[in-house]
Amino acid sequence: MSLYAHILVPLDGSPTAERGLQEAIRLAGELKARLRLLHVIDDFPMLAQMSAISSFEAGLQKMRQYGESVLAKAQAQATAAGLVAETVLREITAGRIADTVVEEATKTACDLIVMGTHGRRGFSRMALGSDADRVVRTSPVPVLL
Repeated sequence: MSLYAHILVPLDGSPTAERGLQEAIRLAGELKARLRLLHVIDDFPMLAQMSAISSFEAGLQKMRQYGESVLAKAQAQATAAGLVAETVLREITAGRIADTVVEEATKTACDLIVMGTHGRRGFSRMALGSDADRVVRTSPVPVLL
């Protein structure tokens, strides 16, 4: 059995996440590993902005549809490469996306997290924070950025 048999791939639909997915597919193919594709919906910012419940529910439904679309596209790419890929859509209202990624890796016994990063440095990284950086610092498993 290879060192990495179960790879977690967080996806947000961005070009950098797509590059992370492509690397995960390549690596999983070489290692005969399976993929766990994760999309996290953080609905707290939307909840704070929406005054009407109906507006919040409509917005949340759009976010769910987008997440399902991102996951379906990624799963199709993995399947086309001959890989086994499962998908999971998680919703959070508190906490950070990075913590959800680490929790998912731990809970599902993933051996590796592969994720794209925007590569921000200096002030923009400090001002915006970095989910990738937090995953690297808190993950109990190796992270490939």
